[in-house]
Amino acid sequence: MDEEQMKQVYTDFKQNVNMSPSELELWLDTKESKSVGWDSGDGESIGHKSGKKIIEIKHKKKEQLSPGDYKHMQKVVGYIKRHLAQRPDGNLNETDWNYSLKNWGHDFKKEK
Repeated sequence: MDEEQMKQVYTDFKQNVNMSPSELELWLDTKESKSVGWDSGDGESIGHKSGKKIIEIKHKKKEQLSPGDYKHMQKVVGYIKRHLAQRPDGNLNETDWNYSLKNWGHDFKKEK
């Protein structure tokens, strides 16, 4: 990933991941958070693991981010954008759609 791509990934990540590390930590401890997603093979969903990685990334300064961090940030942005495009109708508060998005660091209720 070149410098320009990293700059774009960083910007996209900041725009799409709208939960703070503390909000995400609290969310990941809920039964709702653990109730959704594809099992990664060890009893924990891919999205739940991603949420933990997002917390680590958000605690770093920009200059501390590794190429692996940027790769994960890119994956997160892609997931959030795809998931938002599949937004269902109706009340979304207590839905797997909402829970899954939050595992990836996006709270749709914070959208402008």
